Amino acid sequence: MAQAIIDCLAAIFEDVATVEYLGEDVTIAEHMLQSATLAQRSRRKNAVIVGALLHDIGHIAGDSGMFSMTDTRDRHHEVAGARLVERFFPAVVTDCIRHHVAAKRYLSATRRDYLERLSDASRHSLSLQGGPMEAHEAEQFAQHPHLGDIIAVRLLDDAGKRPGMKTPGFFHFVPIIESLVEEHRRSQNKETHDAA
Repeated sequence: MAQAIIDCLAAIFEDVATVEYLGEDVTIAEHMLQSATLAQRSRRKNAVIVGALLHDIGHIAGDSGMFSMTDTRDRHHEVAGARLVERFFPAVVTDCIRHHVAAKRYLSATRRDYLERLSDASRHSLSLQGGPMEAHEAEQFAQHPHLGDIIAVRLLDDAGKRPGMKTPGFFHFVPIIESLVEEHRRSQNKETHDAA
């Protein structure tokens, strides 16, 4: 099972090595590798590293295509990305992918300086994604059991847009991916065994 998702992800990273990232000064592959590298350098747990590595995978793997600065509707890349990997990873990884857009909306509503620090592309996509959360939405989102990890991935997403930043390639992160896939497999087997 691990090899299947690794082969799929490796092919995706190879395909997008030179694809511009949403009006930013990095490619989408550079952006995701930067986010994961920053997570690893700051000694985040494996789920956050992989969540950061794969948070935007739905831009490439989804059916609705890549976001552009001329878009007038949201493409819901976070949903497509979560669906792609949810069979393989623990829920915390999938939640980091599925909710990193909601985290941007949450932080825009709850941190005064956050919105000002967003890039032009992130502000444009935020407007398509519903804008800052209303108070009741933010209150509900704050109860998410993986909130801290989701917020961490969101902030790594925002930070991973540095032209010229050196990072390891995708295969550097494969041992971490393998360990999480194996953790998820064992957890699923235990649930099946306990239910029998």
